[in-house]
Amino acid sequence: MNQSHPAAALVRLLDGFSEWTGRLIAWLTLLMVVVTFVVVVMRYVFEQGNIALQESVIYMHSFVFLLGAAYTLKHDGHVRVDIIYRPLSEKGKGWINLFGTLFLLLPVCVFLFWISWEYVATSWELREGSQEAGGIAYRYILKSALLAMPVMMIMQGVAELLRSLLVISGKTHLPPAEEEHAL
Repeated sequence: MNQSHPAAALVRLLDGFSEWTGRLIAWLTLLMVVVTFVVVVMRYVFEQGNIALQESVIYMHSFVFLLGAAYTLKHDGHVRVDIIYRPLSEKGKGWINLFGTLFLLLPVCVFLFWISWEYVATSWELREGSQEAGGIAYRYILKSALLAMPVMMIMQGVAELLRSLLVISGKTHLPPAEEEHAL
């Protein structure tokens, strides 16, 4: 990427944010496994339940998917019709990425933010907690991820949009495709 171009600097900044948040959020998957193990041991070995621990697994799962979406976009991990995309030239891929970002990603993210706003605001207003006795008292924080996800996706979408424009104008190249690992 042309390091001196202002758009390239913004792409690096936005990519860096998505990379940092994605790597941070990824640690929740390990924590989820540990907490699930603890819940199972508590239930079947000690015959004890813990609603808050059980709910925390749901919270972590939600955070991984909602807050990890921009990281996945950065690494080109979302669904695409590869039969059409893969054989295209780099500029052709740039055009597909540009139109996909402009006419699909950004409008959907704006809509998600808009449609979630009142739902999340009401939850904050009520300081909504768990419906279960002994559950997590901060459901409004979980629901806030419904606003954070589209914001983070829009930020990464801007990076993808600028990267596509730089590719189309010949100022940079698409990042190399990450190798697919066969099971």
